[in-house]
Amino acid sequence: MAERDSFLDGTALGRLVGAVMQHSRSRIIVDGAVAGIIGGVVVAIWFLIFDMIRGHPFETPTLLAATLLHGVHDTHLHHSMIRLTFEYSILHFAAFIAVGIIGGLLLEAAETEQSLIFSLLIFFVGFEAFFIAVALFLGPNVMAALTWWGIIVGNLLATGAMLTYFLMRHPSLATNLLGGWIAIVREGVTAGVIGAVTVAIWFMIYDFAADRLLRTPAMLGQMIFDGSTPLDGLSISMPVVLGYTILHFGAFILFGVAIAILLAASEWEPFMALLALLLLAIFEVFFVGFVSLLDSSALEMLGWWKIVAGNILALIAMGTYFLRGHRQLRVRLVERWATLEFEGEEVEMVMRAERPPTRGNGDALHT
Repeated sequence: MAERDSFLDGTALGRLVGAVMQHSRSRIIVDGAVAGIIGGVVVAIWFLIFDMIRGHPFETPTLLAATLLHGVHDTHLHHSMIRLTFEYSILHFAAFIAVGIIGGLLLEAAETEQSLIFSLLIFFVGFEAFFIAVALFLGPNVMAALTWWGIIVGNLLATGAMLTYFLMRHPSLATNLLGGWIAIVREGVTAGVIGAVTVAIWFMIYDFAADRLLRTPAMLGQMIFDGSTPLDGLSISMPVVLGYTILHFGAFILFGVAIAILLAASEWEPFMALLALLLLAIFEVFFVGFVSLLDSSALEMLGWWKIVAGNILALIAMGTYFLRGHRQLRVRLVERWATLEFEGEEVEMVMRAERPPTRGNGDALHT
């Protein structure tokens, strides 16, 4: 009787564990599908802004639907724009839902099987490369309309939004899978937002004082998206300003995460903090060089000192935030430097002790 009760208890426990695992798997699939929808919405909004900047709203979904579903390579299909946009939206969201579900299942599997993390990285890299490959395959008209960097930015925004939603829904999975990386990324994102807001406020104050509000982001956005510099006049377009703002915050967040990774590495090797300082210096000159590369005349219109001043303010704000979280960094750096000097002196003493004594001329003659 006792054996029978034990068997029944074991069977009930097994069924309970199976039901819990099935519920967890179902939740992973549902959350993955929702994450896919979020990613699809993010990409759709990005390309809507992109198309509005160029004066052709819904050009991207119209062109892709005409090329993929109907084999037509005509960029002027305004008569059937609504129908083509609807057709492509169905395909677009179905693809992102599938990507979200597959990504969610891979994340769950990588929690228990660490070797699958590499497969997960390959999946996300392939996700980025797939859309560029499709655009190249569809022909030069599609690639010219989308641009390779527009595809990369859209997919990066979608990937970030999908991962953020999924890991927020499963905090234990995020902790087990990413561990200390969560705090590092959070620190980098916060620092990047602080730097981006600082520069945005600086440019806003300068433009307001010059009685040309939003002139700087509008000019930079038009240079990036349209490839032209308005020398005679500039019309402030909110899609242009919004598109540039997205790129502006994205660049600062990536920069902040890179600095946060180097500072985290300095916990083990304090000299890694010097690489962070080097990266700060590179960042200071990068934007000026980037604007000069786009159009040297635009640098004169914007004023190079204004760009340098904005970047310096951003670096001060970000540096202050980082130093508050790494108060012992300077002490560890000094201690590490003293350790290297001591090790160098020890090596020199050992080399002197092992060096054979040199004989004088008198000893040589006597021998």
